[in-house]
Amino acid sequence: MSTHKQDRRQFLKTSAAGALAGAGVPLWFSTETEAAAAFKSPNDRPVLGCIGTGDRWRAVGPNAMQFSDCVAVCDVDANHMGSGRDLVKKRQGKKGSKTEIAMHEDYRKVLDRKDVDVVTIVTPDHWHSKIAIEAMKAGKDVYCEKPLTLTIEEGKQIVNTLKETKRVFQVGTQQRSEMGQRFLTAVALLRDNRIGDVKTVTCAIGGSSDSGPIPKAAVPSGLNWDMWLGQTPKVDYRFKKTRGRYGNSRCHYEFRWWYEYSGGKMTDWGAHHVDIAQWGIDQLGDGQGPTEIVPVMQKHPVPFKDGMPTQDDRYNAALQFKVLCKFPNGVELYIVHSAQNDPRLKFGNGIMFEGTKGRFLVDRGKIVGAPVVALKDNPLPEGLLAKIYKGKKIGGRNAHMRNFFESIKDRTQPISDVFTHHRAMTTCHLANIAIRLNRTLKWDPKAEQIVGDSHARAMQGREQRKGYEIVT
Repeated sequence: MSTHKQDRRQFLKTSAAGALAGAGVPLWFSTETEAAAAFKSPNDRPVLGCIGTGDRWRAVGPNAMQFSDCVAVCDVDANHMGSGRDLVKKRQGKKGSKTEIAMHEDYRKVLDRKDVDVVTIVTPDHWHSKIAIEAMKAGKDVYCEKPLTLTIEEGKQIVNTLKETKRVFQVGTQQRSEMGQRFLTAVALLRDNRIGDVKTVTCAIGGSSDSGPIPKAAVPSGLNWDMWLGQTPKVDYRFKKTRGRYGNSRCHYEFRWWYEYSGGKMTDWGAHHVDIAQWGIDQLGDGQGPTEIVPVMQKHPVPFKDGMPTQDDRYNAALQFKVLCKFPNGVELYIVHSAQNDPRLKFGNGIMFEGTKGRFLVDRGKIVGAPVVALKDNPLPEGLLAKIYKGKKIGGRNAHMRNFFESIKDRTQPISDVFTHHRAMTTCHLANIAIRLNRTLKWDPKAEQIVGDSHARAMQGREQRKGYEIVT
């Protein structure tokens, strides 16, 4: 009991959740030890394989190892793979490890292992779908970092595969579970009609980076460049040293600024904020989504022709943008690189919900506005947060990963399921297609097709390099 209280006290000191708790919003807390108690017995601990062991995995991997035992790491960069194995050994210790930690360059070696129950997929975005689909077919439960897909068609393929295999699949959109439950509270405010009918939502997600020309360079030792490229076109490796940690390149973290491998900030932070926005306005269900996508403005670092970048030696994802997504329930969702210069808004990275009876702002550090202040005297209905969170335990350390492993136990889909993530990512992909073509798109959310624009419709998918195709 004392540990429980201490965690709660520290949490309230370091987050805006204190005001919510005082307003009667229920929060649950647990220590890391308590959260993992249900997975203490070796027989209760799934066996884990980790595919992709770069920087982001150094958080995801240890989080998963709280509830499982890792037996294999995989990466096409031998340096990442070696450091990944070392981290696993340090984390699990000699006595905690069931076996020697295997290292594989080819992810299929992990999927072929009969002892592996669960995989984490923490690769560049263009590899997510293929590995996830093959993992489900191999009988594995999957935790995959966001954004789950590179294209809309990939999302359809993943959804169909999940329906067929009935695996448990959590997407790494941690805002649904963590950050002091601010985003969960935001959804609850909307469900309880605290701002009336929602009219406008603005997601400020930041813009991508510009690199300037990047010269061709030798492939670093230990990196399988051909396999890193995977389904994407075969191109030269490029690298330019900068003051930053990574330099400018086509590889590793910098993949995010190339449309070949990702979608810039639109699918990076968009995967978080657009997800919460559509969750809040109840537009993540089957057949739901925007019907019209309007590119108000955009700025790319290179010229585009027919939706494709005309230069291959520098980053090409959008630096600035403003996209209007119109929903059939009358809500207008704006996805912008910045709201700082808007005199009506003036906020940084975050989400503003505006309705007929008020508005509020939520981001990872705060949730503010008159409807939030009003919680002190008029708390949310008891059980509303739990209902939105599918009845699972809320809060505590490592809540998103814990939700995944709890769902593995009861064979239910976790809080960030594939079906709703696909709908949110569809909006992000449509927004990118619109700004790349610089024209308005009509979308049929039930048929999941762009209407009346064959060229834009073709961009719902992408040609895949021979040998790396996604097979369903």
